[in-house]
Amino acid sequence: MSKPTIALVTAEAARDLDEDLPPLESALRNAGADVAIAEWDRPQDWSRFDIALLRSTWDYPQRLAEFFDWVGQVSTQTKLLNPLSVVKWSSDKHYLRDLVRANVPTVLTKFIEPGESGPWRIAELLGEPNVDEFVVKPAIGAGSRDAQRFGPEEKDAAAEHAQMMLNEKRSVLLQPYLSRVDEYGETALIYFEGQFSHAIRKGPLLKRKEGPTQNLFAKETITARVPDAAELRVGARAMQAMPFETPLYARVDLIRDEKGQPVVLELELIEPSLFFPFAGGSADRFASSVIRRVGRA
Repeated sequence: MSKPTIALVTAEAARDLDEDLPPLESALRNAGADVAIAEWDRPQDWSRFDIALLRSTWDYPQRLAEFFDWVGQVSTQTKLLNPLSVVKWSSDKHYLRDLVRANVPTVLTKFIEPGESGPWRIAELLGEPNVDEFVVKPAIGAGSRDAQRFGPEEKDAAAEHAQMMLNEKRSVLLQPYLSRVDEYGETALIYFEGQFSHAIRKGPLLKRKEGPTQNLFAKETITARVPDAAELRVGARAMQAMPFETPLYARVDLIRDEKGQPVVLELELIEPSLFFPFAGGSADRFASSVIRRVGRA
């Protein structure tokens, strides 16, 4: 039987920044695969791979139409993971409404659509109980680009920031800034084939009066974390609420609400960091999952 051929798909700007690539490449080779690291927008014959595995295509939100075209084309040539249906659904944080409808504990979220009043929506959010500081960010985005934190006295600045995105025909997302993140940080739960693998803690990221990052992603402080039972329950509910078959990989990002209960901040199903260096054996477990998907291709 020939070796499975697997492309680890990245972007030129991310190739040297993705700390998951070296351990994953090694684990896949140890599992018997031929592996190539390939940039998504560099022309090549994708049909020569059994699987094209999305890993660090971190520039896609700035090139969304081009990326979606590429995803559609590659999906006709090889098995793309995660697949087109997952990419389309999870690229737009309007999916948070689906989680709410499925009774998954989720951060309070409001959207401003192009043509709507930003100041009115911001005032609506600030009228909710226990909302003081808040976050404005794009509905389609990654790496905290264009995400900013504001206080109630900064409504005008927040509306201006939102309008910048609305003028570009981008939907805007509003969420309360849940202050318990300053103490607990975020918890990221990582799943392979629907099974919990490991978790990490991300320290608080957004600071007041600090403009959005100009880099590919905002710098994060990462440590290993053992999630508690409540976090695992919320993660499991989020996984069950996804409107497609269990994806190969998933990351569920949680924070604590004002009562200290875990709630979903977002799902990462396209190109999330999986933080292999913080969990021994995790790259090998993931490689085994990938190889099994080759057998199903």
